[in-house]
Amino acid sequence: MQQNILIVTQKVDINDDILGFFHGWILEFAKNYEKVTVICLEKGDYDLPVNVKVLSLGKEKLKTKNSKLKTYRSFLYIKNFFKYIWQERKNYDKVFVHMNPEYVVLGGLFWKIWKKKIALWYTHKNVDLKLKIAEKLVNIIFTASKESFRLESKKLRIVGHGIDIDKFIPDRNYLKKDNFFEIVTIGRISTTKNQFLMIEAINLLIEQDIKNFIFNIVGAPITDVDKKYYEELKEYIEENKLENFVKFIGSVSHAEILPYYQKSDIFVNLSDTGSIDKVVLEAMSCGVYVLTSNDAFKSILPNEFLLEKNLEILASKIKNFIKQGREEKSMIIKKLRDIVVENNSLPELIKKIKNNF
Repeated sequence: MQQNILIVTQKVDINDDILGFFHGWILEFAKNYEKVTVICLEKGDYDLPVNVKVLSLGKEKLKTKNSKLKTYRSFLYIKNFFKYIWQERKNYDKVFVHMNPEYVVLGGLFWKIWKKKIALWYTHKNVDLKLKIAEKLVNIIFTASKESFRLESKKLRIVGHGIDIDKFIPDRNYLKKDNFFEIVTIGRISTTKNQFLMIEAINLLIEQDIKNFIFNIVGAPITDVDKKYYEELKEYIEENKLENFVKFIGSVSHAEILPYYQKSDIFVNLSDTGSIDKVVLEAMSCGVYVLTSNDAFKSILPNEFLLEKNLEILASKIKNFIKQGREEKSMIIKKLRDIVVENNSLPELIKKIKNNF
């Protein structure tokens, strides 16, 4: 029996630094369904097979700071959304909404009348009215871990995350030096990511006469609040003369992010999202030692990779790994990649979604 699916997501753009990963998800869906229709708020560059149709609500054409135009823009998005779900209704029998429960709120009743099965993918600690309404309308909810969905529901299925394990691989040709280390964090520059604490830990290591490393911060501020935080980070670095130890790389597209993982020895994640951060799994898949304070990883990682948001503990864990021998490090990073390969690979995730849907 032919199976066709409608995917509703925020953005389709292989070059986006945050949402570029979803291009790979669509490719994998295209391998498992005869026809894939994608409705996105915004589209950029993509390279998808012929059985995939991408329809944009139009954000890429209507970027503005004018409040009156913003109201018009929102109206246009909703108008286009209803137009597309009606226009394409014969081209899909299932609906997969990625991370945005408001689309279920908008389209859920229509999809149920048209007898379309509805699934929601959601990985965030936030629970609001939109999510509660969406939970009533969908047939099934997929999430990466029990911590990634905080609303009680019998419809919930925990399926792990989806990492492209064929792309995110260790670089066997990269010879890491025993006497120099690269530490990296990847993500938006924001108080929710706690880069300030990371830089303070770097300063503490230097005070302890550990100076054989570089700390790369990959990402950029987005909001005005983020930009103010970014300026505070730069001021701290300048005041403490850390310019030779901390480097701001800026935003890097998902298509070009791989080398920043592969050349690194340690990946630090102090995110407050409360859900599984995909970047941590990507780092693990590349054979990078990870340290995270995110409680969503308690069911995934052994305690040695977990920490509280504490300056001394973070500095101590970095120092301990730096001092370990090469053979012990190799065993650790192999264990981390195995966790991703066995439980969080993209092909297996899409198969789980299809089989449960």
